[in-house]
Amino acid sequence: MPWILYLLECKGGSYYAGITNNLESRFLAHSEGKGAKYTRAHPPIKILAHKYYADRSEASKAEAQLKALKRAKKIAFFE
Repeated sequence: MPWILYLLECKGGSYYAGITNNLESRFLAHSEGKGAKYTRAHPPIKILAHKYYADRSEASKAEAQLKALKRAKKIAFFE
């Protein structure tokens, strides 16, 4: 099963990035306050973008690269 890097838009306009192997389930967990500590305080509004990777290691590397970018460049990372 492939791993997915995703970018969420959260309440207040902030972004949250993460990885998962089941995007629908993970988004639901974030929405129900069962996800990351950040999304408990800043509930997600929608999935802005996502990208598939062959394994967890590659997805984790991409997540680190994404998180290092300035906000304005995060969406472009998925293009």
